[in-house]
Amino acid sequence: MKWTLSQLQKYRNKDFLIDDIIRVDEIIQTDPSIREVSPMHITGRGDIDSTKVTFHLKIEGFLILPCSRTLVDVKLPINVETTETFLLQGSVYETEEEVYQVKGEVIDLMPVIREILLLEVPMQVFCEDGESEGAAPQSGKDWEVLSDEEDQSKKIDPRLADLAKFFDKNNSSSES
Repeated sequence: MKWTLSQLQKYRNKDFLIDDIIRVDEIIQTDPSIREVSPMHITGRGDIDSTKVTFHLKIEGFLILPCSRTLVDVKLPINVETTETFLLQGSVYETEEEVYQVKGEVIDLMPVIREILLLEVPMQVFCEDGESEGAAPQSGKDWEVLSDEEDQSKKIDPRLADLAKFFDKNNSSSES
């Protein structure tokens, strides 16, 4: 994923297609929460002109991260589409997008891909029910994990039912 400017200029106004599988294992040293990185499949194209090189990329693969509850391995799929622009020889380019200045005679996409992958790592990741062995139990003696929808649909606690009747009595007496 590294090209010299002279290699890229050969493709000016022509199709420059990218279809490569790369290893980015070094991001494990950058973010210790990442346990494993699959080979990433990079596809896309490059648009080359005299002032800039723009890459339209799709990155696919997966990361293995620990579950925030149980520390069990969770497979996080990566499917990112991005556009990265590299400016050639100090040219000025007005845009709201982030652009990169080319230093020297080489464009290297690996640091950009590593940065994109690191930004895809969520703050917390949870394994699904029964997704893997060693996951957190979802119920036990006299308890169970409820989702927000189940929790909202529960009826009033029977110990507080008389209190609800109390407020109904007050509302009906104040109206008359």
